[in-house]
Order: sequence, then C-alpha cells, then structure tokens
Amino acid sequence: MTTGALYIRVSTEDQSEFSPAAQKRILLDYAKKNTLSIKPEHIFIDEGISGRTAAKRPAFMKMIATAKSKPKPFDVILVHKFDRFARSREDSIVYKSLLKRECNIRVLSITESIEDDKFSVLLEAILEAMAEYYSLNLSDEVKKGMTEKALRGGYQADPPLGYKMEKGGFPHIVPEQAKIVKLIFEKYTSDCFDQTTIARYLNEHGFKTKRNNLFEARSINYILHNPFYIGTIRWNKLNKASQQPNPEEDIIYTKGQHEPIITDDTFKLAQERLQRENRTVKKRSVTSYKHWLSGIIKCATCDKNMTFHSRSNVPTSKGNKAYFQCYGYAKGIHQGSNMIGEQLLLEQLQISLSTIIYTGKINYSVVPKPKKNSFEIASLEKSLTKIELQEQRIKSAYIDGIDTLDEYKINKELLKTQKTEFQNKLIQLTTPNIKDTLKNMLDRVNNVYDIIVSENFDYIQKGEALRSILEKIVYSRTDGFLEFYYYYS
Repeated sequence: MTTGALYIRVSTEDQSEFSPAAQKRILLDYAKKNTLSIKPEHIFIDEGISGRTAAKRPAFMKMIATAKSKPKPFDVILVHKFDRFARSREDSIVYKSLLKRECNIRVLSITESIEDDKFSVLLEAILEAMAEYYSLNLSDEVKKGMTEKALRGGYQADPPLGYKMEKGGFPHIVPEQAKIVKLIFEKYTSDCFDQTTIARYLNEHGFKTKRNNLFEARSINYILHNPFYIGTIRWNKLNKASQQPNPEEDIIYTKGQHEPIITDDTFKLAQERLQRENRTVKKRSVTSYKHWLSGIIKCATCDKNMTFHSRSNVPTSKGNKAYFQCYGYAKGIHQGSNMIGEQLLLEQLQISLSTIIYTGKINYSVVPKPKKNSFEIASLEKSLTKIELQEQRIKSAYIDGIDTLDEYKINKELLKTQKTEFQNKLIQLTTPNIKDTLKNMLDRVNNVYDIIVSENFDYIQKGEALRSILEKIVYSRTDGFLEFYYYYS
C-alpha cells in the first residue's frame, strides 16, 4: 500500500484560507479515497507562520528531515495547494528536487491536478509563479498600509526612551525616563556639554538606556535628532535593505497624538548646534596629525587604541602638553580617564629599549611576529573560522532533526580531519626558529633605538621602525603600568 504524509500551513495573512483542521480533514479524505496510508506522526502542520522561506517553518523542516531517513518513510506528500508547500520558486525547486532525486518522494496538490508530462511541468511552474507574485504583492500592500497609517499619525514601532506603549496603542510618558531625556537636551543646548561628555555623565550617575545599556555618544545623538520628543512621528527614515538614510523627500513626518517631552524651542536650539558641529571640515594630511605611536598604544581597561591630542600641528614638539587618551573614554563608554603624556611615554619607551640592549635580555611580554608568508597564514586562519561555523551548522541541523545521527557523525569527522590539517600547517608557519631568535631581536632593537633617538629620521620612519619589533604598548593609569609586547623574531 502506498504511504503518504500531509503538509498543512496557514499563515497569519491568509484570512480566507482553510483552517488547519479543515485542511487536515480534506487531505485525509483524499488519502482514504486513493488508498494512501497516513501515519499520525507523518502529519506536519505549520500554523500562523509566513510561507516566504522554508527555513522559518519548523514543521516543514522536520518533514524534510523525516523524508531523508532510511528506509523511506512515505512515497508522497499531500498538500491542499502548491502554495502551501512553498511561495518561493527557489524553495519549491530546491526541496521538490531534493525529495524527488534523493528520496524518490513526490509532492501532490489535491486541488491542482497535474499529470507527469511536459505540459504539467509548465503548469506547475505557472502556479508557483502566481503564488510567489501573491506573496510579493502582499508585502507591497503591507508597506502601503503601514505608510498610510504613518500619514494618519499611527504608531508602528516601540517608542523611544521616555515613553512606553499603553493599551489603546498610544505612547505614554515614563517620568523617570523623561527626566533623562530632558537632562540630555538641557545640557546639550546650554553648550556646556558635548555628546560624549553627556554620555559619560549619564553613565557615571547610573542612568541606563531603554535597553538597560550604557549610553554612548551615538545614543545621545539619536535622542537629540529624534522629533518624537516634540510630538512628531517620523516614518521611513532608513532604507530597510541598505540600512542607509532615505532621501529627505521620502521620509514621512506627521503630528502624533502623544504628549511631548521637549518644547519646540529647545528642540530647535539642539538642531542648530547639531548643524554647526556637523559642518564638513577640510581634511588635513595624515602626516599633519598622526603621531608615530598612534595605533600601537592601547588602553588596558578596554583594549581600544589611545588617540593622540596636541595643541600644536607638530606631533612630536616639546612643551605642547601633548598626550594620548583612550578612544573608549573619549566616546563616553569608558569611565575613568586613561591619559598619558607624550613625553612620559617616549621616555618609558627609550628605557624599555635601552634595558634590552644593556642586559641582552627581553624581560617584557613577547608575541610571535607575523611571518613573510602572512597571506598563507591569514588564509589558514580564515579556513579554520569557516570550519568552526560549519561545525555549528551541522550541529544545529542534527538538533533540529534535519540530519540523522549518522550524517552528523560523518560530517563532524570530515570537518575534524580538515581542521587538524589546517592547524598543523598553521603551527609550522607560526612557530619561531628559536636558534637565532634572541640574537636577531637584539640587533633589531639596537637599530630601532638609534632611529628613535636620532633627529635625522621623521616620525613616519620612526613609527615604521618601531612596528618591526613591537606589536603594542598597553597602558593603565589606574594601576600605573606600561607593558611592551615585543615580537619573537
């Protein structure tokens, strides 16, 4: 007796479609009339799920995994209509081909009778194209509906900090959060605080964002730009596909029905300052502001680069109160300054180098230096990362029931073999030759020291020389230490 399975789907947008119970009854009646045996465990139902992509339908994926098992569990899959199986032609082709080629299982629509001939192939393709058109058209209609709702002042997203959505679909003010919003605008429009300083101030006083995170300069910037706080709804600001701002003429602004937190005058003052600060500044040459230690010195607290600051256009001039400051602190997400003066840093660097030369020993943290064949190393590291992702995917496929235990074991063993091979090659390329490492390193340290203390080399040459022996310098103002990370060879 021929065996079969049922696949039933009703999505949230299909208001006129038969219910799961109705589809099940009709499919079982068809199976009975056509002497098809249907086991209860071979009835797969996705309810209230969009049919655009198969990956979002758990029952569908379980059915595919079951179909792949040995021995073959059923001969045919019954659906009420072909668009129940898939609304994407890509999904339809992929999964129907898989079922037919690997499992010898057919997909049969009980309401769209199609024979196994050339004309039927064309007819089935037409039906699938119509289903996909309906799905895409529905998406366009949803967008139209959302746009119309925005034009009428409707709310379609979670409101920003300062509000929460109440019953009835209107945002209401949250007094504790509204105080934070008012504080941000107050400090910014008074011109005494910039966005970074405001973020740092809020974090130091224990305030949190709506998602209970620390404030950053960009979160302050979003609040200052948001017209929601003066009672205006802004819709379609970002392009959903590219995540880039839409042209101003495509953005919808309408009067909302929620209570404003900020006055129009205060918001206007904030926009005026934002415009002043966002004016394009003519870019200087990199050599006019980059210090030759930039990119090498890092903060011990957050591992971010420490940026150079100077009141002079000459990065290495003496007496200009030049210093390095943690980028994380400067952005407002790092509490506690981690500043070190340029002169002190240069003195400590010279002491570090001269100590190595004098003692003949590197009593500092040491890291392997990148090899000349760095391209091959990077390629191997990329391959290892890809294997780790593949390991996660095959594990997920097994857990979700898509792959059998045997399939999982085979795939896992193959990946393990590849991983071991790549790791061994990487070890060969990155393991230093200990024999002449110290002597070579001491010679280079000596040469670099001569370049750094000489006035015959510019700061770009000094930076390139230092990078040949040093990976990074880590500084902690709180603990009062500098760590130098030298290469092996």
